Amino acid sequence: MKRPVAFLFLGETLLIPHLYPIVEALAADGDVAIDLWVATSVHEQLLTRWSAGLAGVRIRRVPGFRRLPAGADGRNPPLPAKIPTLIRLIPHLLRARAVVCAEQTSLWLPRALPFLPPFVKTSHGVGSMSARDDPRRRAARVMLVPSQRERGTYLARGFASDRVIATGYVKSAFRQRSLATLPFAEPKPVVLYAPHWQRHRSSWWHWGAETVRRIADDGRWNLVFAPHQRLVEGAPEVRQVMADLAGRPNVHCDIDGFAMVDGSYTAAADLYLGDTSSQVIEFLSRPRPCVFLNAGGVDWRADPSYAQWHCGEVVDDPADLLAALARAPAIHPGFAAEQARFAADSLGDTGGAAPARAARVIRDLLDNPARSGNAAA
Repeated sequence: MKRPVAFLFLGETLLIPHLYPIVEALAADGDVAIDLWVATSVHEQLLTRWSAGLAGVRIRRVPGFRRLPAGADGRNPPLPAKIPTLIRLIPHLLRARAVVCAEQTSLWLPRALPFLPPFVKTSHGVGSMSARDDPRRRAARVMLVPSQRERGTYLARGFASDRVIATGYVKSAFRQRSLATLPFAEPKPVVLYAPHWQRHRSSWWHWGAETVRRIADDGRWNLVFAPHQRLVEGAPEVRQVMADLAGRPNVHCDIDGFAMVDGSYTAAADLYLGDTSSQVIEFLSRPRPCVFLNAGGVDWRADPSYAQWHCGEVVDDPADLLAALARAPAIHPGFAAEQARFAADSLGDTGGAAPARAARVIRDLLDNPARSGNAAA
């Protein structure tokens, strides 16, 4: 039996669209054995449905696999503890030719155990605030990043050039979107509000509840309130705010549905409202109006971490929110060129070829065992 390439689906469902297109591309020629390691029955049901007919692909349950009563709709599940799962997975990974992951926690394994097969880390999300200095990233044999600009940030940190490969934005090739249209009663412009989950980067704790209520009460827009899946961990009141808005014909709330991670909302929205989430860059793959909330009073203009805020108006006072949303379409031409440049620099190729490029990198790693060392760059 062929030794497989192991893909790790151990984290939140938001990771799936960044990883699964590479599975499809690698399986296309049918000569590579591929194991998809899943942490829950939600992951299992989604991947089983999509991978039917893919040559060489099998679904495998991690030790500690969590069976849940539902999951076919891809709602984000409670996960088994990651570190114990990884430790118990080691004997299985020793039999793999390579391991592919989309999150950093899995990189504790090659960092602690450099004799493991080579790890390939693909990006999930992009943006100027990415944690590029995390030492776990140096344990990956190859880092797949979307753009040459992103690659340059790692080379500037001393990563070897053959270990950081720009492929384009993998998620742009994800085909399994769950919503083609949004469930609103009237055809109004759609605002997507997507606050970040980390308190120091988010507008939620200062202005979030007020923001969604102002837009909902105003009535000029249809509102999709779809924050990062992890926001509720630090802000459990989010669910109550969503419950209070239930039944409003111009509001659609989502905190754990698959549509909030598969690109459905960023594709359908007319206007983006947020803070520092990398979702805006995905939204800007097709330039449209943006408004950013400076709830923390940040002096952002000369800070490269806030480069995306040059792509739309920045609101410093919540009283100015509705006026900013109203004028955003009219002033958008003044931001369109910067949006296109910023998105291209951040995402690289969004034409759908990124998974094939990523698959070629993995094949090269399999065909050239001498490149498979895991020493730090």
